[in-house]
Amino acid sequence: MKKPDVSIISSGATLADARLHRIANALTRDGLTVELFAPGSPSDAPDRVTLRNVHQGRGFLWRMHRALYSPWRANGRIIYCLAPEAQSFTWVAAIVKRRIYCADVYEDYLTLLQDRSWAKRYFGILGRIGSLVAQCGTLFTARARVTTVADAQVPPFNARERIVLRNLPDASHLTPSGQRDVTPRAIYIGDVRTSRGLQTMLGAAALAPKWHFDIVGPISEQDSQWVHQWQVNHQEAATRVIFHGRMAPQKSWEFARGAWVGLSLLTPTPAFLAAVPSKLYEYMAVGLATITTSLPRSAALIEESRSGAVADSGLDVAELLNKWERDPELLDQLRQHGLHWASRHLDSGAEYGALVTQIRKLL
Repeated sequence: MKKPDVSIISSGATLADARLHRIANALTRDGLTVELFAPGSPSDAPDRVTLRNVHQGRGFLWRMHRALYSPWRANGRIIYCLAPEAQSFTWVAAIVKRRIYCADVYEDYLTLLQDRSWAKRYFGILGRIGSLVAQCGTLFTARARVTTVADAQVPPFNARERIVLRNLPDASHLTPSGQRDVTPRAIYIGDVRTSRGLQTMLGAAALAPKWHFDIVGPISEQDSQWVHQWQVNHQEAATRVIFHGRMAPQKSWEFARGAWVGLSLLTPTPAFLAAVPSKLYEYMAVGLATITTSLPRSAALIEESRSGAVADSGLDVAELLNKWERDPELLDQLRQHGLHWASRHLDSGAEYGALVTQIRKLL
């Protein structure tokens, strides 16, 4: 049986993860064969990949279990690891099995830990364990033959072959917004938690009575009770806010059709201050106006593209939404600016093509 060209290991991120889809799609579109180890529903998997069964358990111990055994089951000539907790195991397995080890780093893991409430539990012990895993993962990713990172500020900086592989829009995932629905509608796609603007979005929903909201993504366990209580306390607003849960990228972006606005309301945590959320690029690419918080790079991008506005509170967001509902022509100008900027500046094919070129060289 012929070995696949690339085995992708994702012990934490599920089959619905957008970055996993972008990478797998870039490889398979170029004719490379890919097998994939990741938890989640097979219906959410990228097209044209071979799925390998993994245990579906949730939590840290299950992640470590998948991280430990998946690299040893990998058949690919290249083992491409997308999970921090699996990097060291993948490096060892690649050496023993005489395979090529490549790595992807999709977050600055150490700063991301400061955004996670679970890292503070048990007197910070879980955070210290997570920090150790992150540092270990970064150490081994620097040893990979090719290391892709999600943005310029993401370590490691001393990798053998480092490629900045931003989360640029993949057109195969996206649905253009097209003509606006009669009813004003805003969308959010991503993890649903306080640090990513959950409370700000719902605060705006209560103050913008003509707007409807589609929120696509998993609600964090720490925030689910708060959401339930908000729904009880704001019954009218709750009828206009739909939580769709986790979906594969292509299904998620179907909610863009007819929508007016995309929301990206990250709080200024250490992990987010230096980042540009992929949603900003995607909202512009599908023709949505964007509301973002005043994170430096996000605000600068919106100012440069003239595709939206900056707001840092639920009241400010609601005021913008109500203004645009009264003046949709102004909103349409912002939407057109975003589309124009995206067409001139977001060349996903070139950036992901650099990854494919390096993979081809290794093979």
